[in-house]
Amino acid sequence: MTLSPDTLTPAGIDSLLPDQPPCAADTGSLCATFYEWTKNDAIARSADTIVSTTLHILLIVVLALVARLLLHRLIKRMVDGATSSRLSRIVGRNGRSAVATQRSLQRARTVGSVLRSITSAVVLLIGAIMVLAEFDVNLGPILASAGIVGVAVGFGAQNLVRDFLSGMFMLLEDQYGVGDIVDVGSASGTVEAVGLRITTLRDVNGTVWYVRNGEILRVGNKSQGYAVAVVDVPVAHNADIAEASELAGRVARERVAEPDLQPDILDDVQVLGAEKITSDGTTLRLTVRVNPGKQFAVQRALNAALSDAFEDASVPRPGPPAVAVPVLAPPDPAPAPTPSPPAAP
Repeated sequence: MTLSPDTLTPAGIDSLLPDQPPCAADTGSLCATFYEWTKNDAIARSADTIVSTTLHILLIVVLALVARLLLHRLIKRMVDGATSSRLSRIVGRNGRSAVATQRSLQRARTVGSVLRSITSAVVLLIGAIMVLAEFDVNLGPILASAGIVGVAVGFGAQNLVRDFLSGMFMLLEDQYGVGDIVDVGSASGTVEAVGLRITTLRDVNGTVWYVRNGEILRVGNKSQGYAVAVVDVPVAHNADIAEASELAGRVARERVAEPDLQPDILDDVQVLGAEKITSDGTTLRLTVRVNPGKQFAVQRALNAALSDAFEDASVPRPGPPAVAVPVLAPPDPAPAPTPSPPAAP
């Protein structure tokens, strides 16, 4: 391109440069700085908007992260406080600090993880909506759609929400845990898994039951803290109750002192005496406090020992009533036939 003398003047040189916004002449302004960096007129004109929007977005992100951090700390302190109070009650009652600590820590981790995940999702969703608002996105359709979806989910998944909330409170309150023997009404057995939606049980027959947490109205925990082995010994009506009770208590105390049962025994054997009297006989009852889940093994061992001891001591035991069998007299023998007289000649 040939340059004429007119183009060498300042006005001519400016005419050869690309168009620039008027604000670019303001030295030190954001417009001039952006234009110097990008040489783009549109970006330079929007410099103030870009900077302010960026600062607003950064502020939203920082506030969201701070809110998430504070909520996580609040959840941690709340869960730790609940489990610590539960732990102190268990340890103060029977001293089983190791087991109680493990159970409480498991629930604290589970509940805390779930609550932290929920709060993170809520905070990030609110932050994302606020960021979209900074870009002048119309949030009306988005919020309306979210409301419709929320209503639909609320009607369609209300049982799921109930199961979820019930599972959270079960974990937080330490109602039962893996390995506990529980009765939840619809099923009973050993807990194999505790989830936020379902609890998995296995009964004595080996059947696995999946019970929804929202359907559990009551829980009977047979292995939390301690258990009680209850032994009922039937004797006949004509047995000496005092002597039979003394024998049962002595044999039971000797049996629980043996090495195979002694580590699971928490208290002395209690002989309660006659529990009930029926038409078949009298039932004597003994109880002993044992470690959780060990009551059934102790009951079987005591039943066997008491049965042998009562047999050796000839203590009358109830049995089926004797039925008198009538003795029938033998039938009279048939009379001998009378011989006929001889015929006349």
